[in-house]
Amino acid sequence: MTGAHRPTLDPDAAARVASFGPPTPIRERGLQAVREAIESAPPPADMPSMAEISDTTVPGPGGPIPVRIYRPTPADGPAPVIVHLHGGGLVMGSNRSFEPLARALAAASGAVVVAVDYRLAPENPPPAQFEDALAVTRWVAAESDSYGWDAGKLVLCGDSAGGGIAAAVALQLRDHGGPAIFAQVLMYPGLDRDMAAPSVLALPDAPMLLHDDIVYMHDLADVGAGAPHDVRRVPAYARDLTGLPQAIVVTAELDPIHSWGERYAERLRYAGVQTTITRYPGIYHGFLMRSEATARGRLAMAETGALLRAKFANPLPF
Repeated sequence: MTGAHRPTLDPDAAARVASFGPPTPIRERGLQAVREAIESAPPPADMPSMAEISDTTVPGPGGPIPVRIYRPTPADGPAPVIVHLHGGGLVMGSNRSFEPLARALAAASGAVVVAVDYRLAPENPPPAQFEDALAVTRWVAAESDSYGWDAGKLVLCGDSAGGGIAAAVALQLRDHGGPAIFAQVLMYPGLDRDMAAPSVLALPDAPMLLHDDIVYMHDLADVGAGAPHDVRRVPAYARDLTGLPQAIVVTAELDPIHSWGERYAERLRYAGVQTTITRYPGIYHGFLMRSEATARGRLAMAETGALLRAKFANPLPF
């Protein structure tokens, strides 16, 4: 009998991690410095081309919410539409820094992607991010006819912290009159707070997301926030997952929070929600932010897009 499997990074993933230099906790670098580094990073030269990219704002509880709309192909009838919520621990990230992901998602799925520049913590404590995402989702449903979108194929998608927001919005819309959501795509979602989860304990020095980074971003997001057990902040606290939209859950083997997403996916399955879950080996947290940078990222984006295309072509009631 062979020994237990020991996770290791794929060669291209290891090279990318090494290119960032020795891992330094966000706490030591400072939030503003990390924000500036993310926003100043040049985009890849070969991002998928779009038929149209436009910017607008959506009325929100804290003021106008910037959104960027990516249409991958010329309009030919109502198109499926994805509301995308970027990652960054609720404290960093923007439509600019996550444009490579949004474009790749639009190209892979064939859907219009509406990317949401929600307010960031700690300047805007939770549930501000949830409130912005909810407002944009309702706006997308209401304005679908005028924009040429198919409101019957409205998808919520988020990566990392954005995955937690997406899951929370899906729960809210189920319980408070919609609009109906066709599917939810949760990419290595930050939807729990269990720091004793198996992957959190097993990967304290994980590439791209150190244990202290998780703690620090939680601390920042908690400044001035509401009740700690608010499902709008931590969807894993929801007791009932029945009646939620079909789900695609993507996790990464060397991500310290992969247990959170996988446990939520199993709960969805147990609640009768059609759920596809894929754990990608040899890869780190956040790998879809720049999916073109690794073979595993390109595969994951292609597979996620193909699943969405299959669901769009074969819609079933749930």
